[in-house]
Amino acid sequence: MIKTMDLTKAILKHAKRFDSLEELEPLLQQASQANYVLLGEATHGTSEFYSLRAEISKWLISKKGFQFIAVEGDWPSCYETNRYIKGYKNSYSSATDALSSFKRWPSWMWANAEMVSFLEWLKHYNSGKEATDKIGFHGIDVYSLWESMSEIVDYLKRIESPDLEKAKEAFTCFEPYHKEMQMYGVSATFYAQDCFEELVTLLESMHSNRSIYEKDAEADLNLKMNALAVENAESYYRTMVTNDSESWNIRDEHMVEALDQISNYYGPNAKGIIWEHNTHIGDARATDMAEEGMVNVGQLTREKYGVNQVYSIGFGTYEGTVIAGEKWGKQAQKMDVPKAITGSWEAELHQAGAFDKFIMFNKANHSLFSEVIGHRAIGVVYNNQYEHLGNYVPSRISERYDAFIHLEQTKALTPLFN
Repeated sequence: MIKTMDLTKAILKHAKRFDSLEELEPLLQQASQANYVLLGEATHGTSEFYSLRAEISKWLISKKGFQFIAVEGDWPSCYETNRYIKGYKNSYSSATDALSSFKRWPSWMWANAEMVSFLEWLKHYNSGKEATDKIGFHGIDVYSLWESMSEIVDYLKRIESPDLEKAKEAFTCFEPYHKEMQMYGVSATFYAQDCFEELVTLLESMHSNRSIYEKDAEADLNLKMNALAVENAESYYRTMVTNDSESWNIRDEHMVEALDQISNYYGPNAKGIIWEHNTHIGDARATDMAEEGMVNVGQLTREKYGVNQVYSIGFGTYEGTVIAGEKWGKQAQKMDVPKAITGSWEAELHQAGAFDKFIMFNKANHSLFSEVIGHRAIGVVYNNQYEHLGNYVPSRISERYDAFIHLEQTKALTPLFN
């Protein structure tokens, strides 16, 4: 156990107060030496997490040549946003309009007011650049089985592909589940009624005919990513019914596979920024997730690319408000985030000074922050009355992250659509 007094002293010694992006520059300079900068969040509904990640991303893009942003979002919806910021032919008149493509709950994760100004900045930054030099915005999550299947069918129809009929057969197989993919998981798991054979037939055929899809690089990437999402989403929904840990692993392994495909598109020395929840970007081996056999993006990217090529920054808050739902699928609402519980990481950061601060972990101070401590995590479903029972993840902070940004008081982000 951590001795509170010792931890407070360590924070006082090694944390730096910041009131502007310029004061974060030591952290940004260090992070920019890696090819992948992972920017976390303690919630999916905090305004400051989004706005500060946007400012950090602008700095990395404009000063250090980072080429793309990959987020915890669906590929098809994010691809519409990507088309908008790159100035490709589309029907969107503004970033707000482009964000209307985010329809699946919880849509507020990306369709929020905080994203609008950032996307408009990206569009302006991309204007006048060659297509290969434009900054991309991509979704790497696994949930979009139905949407990605629909995108594949539409694309194959448009180019009159010989794989169209196979795609229609696979799509028809999924249709009875009416986009309720949990229903598909139950059917596949307990009744041996699935679409696996149709899906494999389609993907094998597309692979053998891959030469006809390589005329337009980004269209080819779009097809590859939708096919990857369909393949892994089928496995995810099949598994989630019986094994939460394994379905979690399928999801995060998919995210890293998707990140690798995107990196390949941007070149052999691609530099990317990843926006995801702390539970994804903070190394799972430094939490109790490891006891359940779970892995995550933070762990897998370190293992795949090397610890020197991945820089993971956790984000947290002491108190404020947040957007979340009381239950899955329920309308988003603003909720209070109570003061962090005594003895937690967030409470200790507050105890060392009620202001925004950051800590960079290194060999000299690593051991001071390597003992297990509760670290707050709030998802899209939240009940603050029971926060103390399930919202604190036992973590070894200096092993979980390369750095941590603490925001003393935060407010809920602003959804664009109800």
